[in-house]
Amino acid sequence: MLELPNDVKQHISSRIDIEFYRVFGSETYQEELSDSKQTQLIFHNQQINNLRLIHPFLESINERLAQGDLFVGCFETFASRRSRKKLYHVPVLKKLILLYEFLFLRVLPKIKGLRSIYFFFSKGKGQLLSKAEVLGRLVCAGFSIEDYFIIQGTSWFIAKKIKPPIYKHKSNYGPLIQMNRIGKNGKIIRVFKFRTMHPYSEYLHDYVLKLNGYAHTGKPAYDFRLTPWGKFMRKFWLDELPQFYNILKGEMKLVGVRPVSQRYFQDIPPELKALRLKHKPGCIPPYVALNRNADVKSVQQAEFDYLTQKNKHPYTTDTLYFFRALYNILVHRKRSA
Repeated sequence: MLELPNDVKQHISSRIDIEFYRVFGSETYQEELSDSKQTQLIFHNQQINNLRLIHPFLESINERLAQGDLFVGCFETFASRRSRKKLYHVPVLKKLILLYEFLFLRVLPKIKGLRSIYFFFSKGKGQLLSKAEVLGRLVCAGFSIEDYFIIQGTSWFIAKKIKPPIYKHKSNYGPLIQMNRIGKNGKIIRVFKFRTMHPYSEYLHDYVLKLNGYAHTGKPAYDFRLTPWGKFMRKFWLDELPQFYNILKGEMKLVGVRPVSQRYFQDIPPELKALRLKHKPGCIPPYVALNRNADVKSVQQAEFDYLTQKNKHPYTTDTLYFFRALYNILVHRKRSA
């Protein structure tokens, strides 16, 4: 029998209202809930970092659970690892260790053809995982995140099965990614960008919005999915340079409303939706040209003003907005949210 720390037991008990339970690692059993409903609960108290084939493992857990059943597990994040390792606190060694771990423990396992070398030496133990990757993998594997908490440096999650896994998932680990966005006439286009988020972050959009809502910048607030270098790239629009390929393909243009996801599109007012669908999306958004704030309301009002003017003056509006945006970027130091 495997034992969980008492403080973890107490947190789980208070969170999912279980009167009593036993721990059998990855073995399944049924537990009596306070409402007399029989719910299956799987514990796995080996850290996810030590599993060589993480996604097949999560899929197998999903297959053993019924709809609404729970899965509880744990993992170690980058920050927890750095706090635990004493060498990270040595100024001279810190940067060398970070470089080594980034290249050999984060990049190497993600490169097709080279990952076998990594797993040969590491046996899959101690993989470097971010909070976003683990939680994103859970959602991709058919779970919803019911709770996330940290106790004694270890991250724990309570996940509920809500659907079968996405067996044909394709999470790109490379620096260049493609995202499904809504184009002209509602056509789904694949928009190219440089990666600014951890792998599997695309599966956590609803979770982050539910957790924190939107920030004043118009983006999800306290977005833990962003990498440190991703924040810098977004600030100066460097992540959007590959979208010139979308312009060459004729799917986008230089100036226009930003291509948005289907989830974001649902929150746009109907009148603005109708206007958006009549035009190709663009790289330079109207709020930059009009020097507006980047919050959702201001961005949507800027898009409405731009599209209204675009319908009245179809040949001159984009040129005017382009030079306005250039002026605001160079003179007013307008930056991305």
